[in-house]
Amino acid sequence: MIQSKNPATEEVLKSFKEVSEKELEKKLSLAKKAFESWKRTSFKERATLMHKLGEYLNNHAEEFSKLQMLEMGKTMKSGPFGIKKCGLLCDYYADNAEIILKNEKLDTGKKEQYVEFDPLGIVLAIMPWNFPFWQVYRFAVPALMAGNVGLLKHASNVPQCAEAIEESFRACGFPEGVFQNLFLSSSRVADLIRDNRISAVTLTGSEKAGSEVASVAGAEIKKVVLELGGSDPFIVFADADIDEAAKIAVTARLQGNVGQSCISAKRFIVEESIKDIFIKNVVKELSKLSIGDPSDSKIDIGPLATEQILLDVEKQVEKSVSLGAKIVYKGVQKNKKGYFYSPVVMTNVKKGMPVYDEEVFGPVMPIISFKNEKEAIQIANDTRYGLGASIFTSDMKKAKRIIPQIEAGNVCVNDMVKSDPRAPFGGIKKSGYGRELGTYGIKEFVNIKNVYFG
Repeated sequence: MIQSKNPATEEVLKSFKEVSEKELEKKLSLAKKAFESWKRTSFKERATLMHKLGEYLNNHAEEFSKLQMLEMGKTMKSGPFGIKKCGLLCDYYADNAEIILKNEKLDTGKKEQYVEFDPLGIVLAIMPWNFPFWQVYRFAVPALMAGNVGLLKHASNVPQCAEAIEESFRACGFPEGVFQNLFLSSSRVADLIRDNRISAVTLTGSEKAGSEVASVAGAEIKKVVLELGGSDPFIVFADADIDEAAKIAVTARLQGNVGQSCISAKRFIVEESIKDIFIKNVVKELSKLSIGDPSDSKIDIGPLATEQILLDVEKQVEKSVSLGAKIVYKGVQKNKKGYFYSPVVMTNVKKGMPVYDEEVFGPVMPIISFKNEKEAIQIANDTRYGLGASIFTSDMKKAKRIIPQIEAGNVCVNDMVKSDPRAPFGGIKKSGYGRELGTYGIKEFVNIKNVYFG
């Protein structure tokens, strides 16, 4: 049984039955049949439907924001923007897919030679709960515009969001079977990946889930894109605008999602001479934020998504304190029920502590000081993850000198890491491989076919 549970009240909202083997077979057959016709549709036909979907998402931004608030606790204050961003994604690929995937002519001396991009088939998406709409559309929109069809295995705690996403495609006139939701337990995913009708897999989730999915897909010789965890460094040099850096640091850590984001800044690496003033400014910004019922449009910080996440964050902080870390700020929250955790700022953080070594999926800000540029780079790269990084400095020569040395798929200067439909997104090391979004993302699930005439 799959349950929808409100993390702010701990109330079970709705329950759903898993798809039976017979129903799963029917959905797979339908997806296969849908692909055979969908791949032959023109880009113009696909774009017309995708623009409709973008408009639909904009019109349902409040409704969908409420759904994700009820199921995983994202505040109504931050929710609508994320849904409207999905609409921008639809419009971007509707306008650009044909241009990106047009045949590329090659000058090799042959009579004619070119590269064409053909869809692969059924793409299985295993998606997370933390951005329950955005994560799904950012796989589905480019995949479908390339001529593939999608099957969604969403996180088990956001089933109502999953239903709403499937209905959005249906309501906008996409052919039956082009996008389907599956209420499926994680234990059944491996067998589904092994099904010969599944052509490729994309997963956004934990390092452990990525390893398990990649193992099965690798054994089946199937293409996989993995977007996994992160422990993003947020480097602040003494020559930076400290006030601005502190404001962005708080936003980058919380991400409108209580820090439950792979691209949240998670390690704040601050030059020693400005550490105290940076902490003071961060605390000032955090103290402005309100914690409570995420349905209240004035509330900035809602609950963590599940009880287990709350327990994990508490354990990581407590163990780090036992190893010598110091809590210099903890926010105040009055909620008796729900999975709430107030923001925490920590100093004396060192290697070997969970808040240094592990991904912390909650509003915890560990401050790590450095003495020079070389040490800053060493600390930034001292993680098994490589998703994103931020550098704050007024010296652009220094920034450009450092960027090639940072081990990450996304690096930004004087700003927080964020995704954009027009730009590639993904990581290296244990943060996964492959790319989503932009021109690179839509080419992940196509056959790059070399064609020439003798």
